[in-house]
Amino acid sequence: MADQPVHQNSSDEIDLGQLFQVIGRGLQKFFNFIGSIFKGIFHLLILTLIFIQKNIIIIAAALIIGGIGGYVLDSIFPKKYVSKMVVEPNFNSVQQLYNNIAFYNDLAKAQDSVALATALNITEHEAATIKEIFSDSYSDENQKIKLFDEFIRELDTTTVKTIDFENYLQNFNSLDARFHQISVISTDNRVAKKMQPAIINSISVNDYFKLQKKINDENLDLQEEIYKQQLIEIDSLQSLYRTVLVKEADKPMQGTSINMAEGGKTSNRELALVQEKDVLKEKLVDLNEERANKSTIINVISDFPTRGVEQKGIWNSYKFKLPIFLLALVLGVLALLEVNRFLKTYNKE
Repeated sequence: MADQPVHQNSSDEIDLGQLFQVIGRGLQKFFNFIGSIFKGIFHLLILTLIFIQKNIIIIAAALIIGGIGGYVLDSIFPKKYVSKMVVEPNFNSVQQLYNNIAFYNDLAKAQDSVALATALNITEHEAATIKEIFSDSYSDENQKIKLFDEFIRELDTTTVKTIDFENYLQNFNSLDARFHQISVISTDNRVAKKMQPAIINSISVNDYFKLQKKINDENLDLQEEIYKQQLIEIDSLQSLYRTVLVKEADKPMQGTSINMAEGGKTSNRELALVQEKDVLKEKLVDLNEERANKSTIINVISDFPTRGVEQKGIWNSYKFKLPIFLLALVLGVLALLEVNRFLKTYNKE
């Protein structure tokens, strides 16, 4: 019985030794794997440098020719100008706006200057200068928060509990934004301003949106009449309460406690009427703001400028694009030649 602990300790030492050996071999394999990756990357880098060294003259020639050619193309081709307009569509007209802009852009891409000139009420020569027309939403985080607040106000209490701001943002559509930006790229820096009325009128002449605006105007007028009538009634009640207070004050001092209680109730009612009157005034202000915001089917927040701004940036310059294109082309051809040489050598071996 005395020898059993010694045998158990010996077994434990053997097991621990084997465990450390397994861990050591695992770590060694791991570091060898990491080392092989770095060796592979280094080897690939060396091959790339050797490849560039062998073809440095061709690569440099491609970049020089591309730069010269890009400079010539930038000088030959007319400059492009960008014009932007910010609008606020009302009565759910945003989808129609995007459809119209997409239609104009299709005509511009197809170079159908006749149809584009008719649609935008400009000359065919001016229509031919238009290269692209597109629209996108124009909203920041604050506007999204306001839209979310307006959205949950229309929901019942049970539904509101299931929706938070993060879920709303995940389902936020560009069409849901309040403001939208229309951009025109053209070789004529004045054409965007000329086509603005046609873009706006294409929405405004729609019978459905005209009917929606008419009904909205009638509802606003009706709501305003209701608020004003309520204000008149409040003024009448205030006058009545003042008369009551005067009569209460003229009564003899008998039953003073009762008169004071009734006078207090009258004062509280008059205070409530004053508060209600303030609320109605705020509602009238909101009503006037809504009438101003929806006075037209589509509000123009920022017009097209009289002259467009020249489109700049390296991605819009042939001096940058052409050298990159030629470099990619030359590298692709040289890489194919290297692969071809490798395959021929491989077959011989």
